[in-house]
Amino acid sequence: MTDLPNLISTPWIIAAVAVFQIKHLFADFILQNTWMAHGKEKPEGWLAPLSAHAGVHAALTTLIFVVLAPAYAWLGLVDFAIHFTIDRTKALLTRMFDANAAHTAFWWLIGIDQTLHHLTHLAYSVVLALAHTPR
Repeated sequence: MTDLPNLISTPWIIAAVAVFQIKHLFADFILQNTWMAHGKEKPEGWLAPLSAHAGVHAALTTLIFVVLAPAYAWLGLVDFAIHFTIDRTKALLTRMFDANAAHTAFWWLIGIDQTLHHLTHLAYSVVLALAHTPR
């Protein structure tokens, strides 16, 4: 098992959380175009738009780690898989429950989706902070 320190760098964990929150803002909202947003939710033809959207997340996560902790740049591939899975699951459940903005289930699914993404980013933030914590 990995030997984790009792304490991690406070400045690094704060900075990492902020960086990943900003990354999420850009990848999930600013850089996600209509083709991605609507296409990934469709029953057919969803693979390309969802892959492009998850690819934006992966690219930005890779960039963050390349700049701040290069040994962990491979987490960009992990981010692709996780983001892809979370968004695909949300799309399937939205259709299964026939949920739209007028239904409580729709908002629950968006909340769960966003929470899972933020928890993923928290895990990446811990990795980044640990990479900069003296042992």
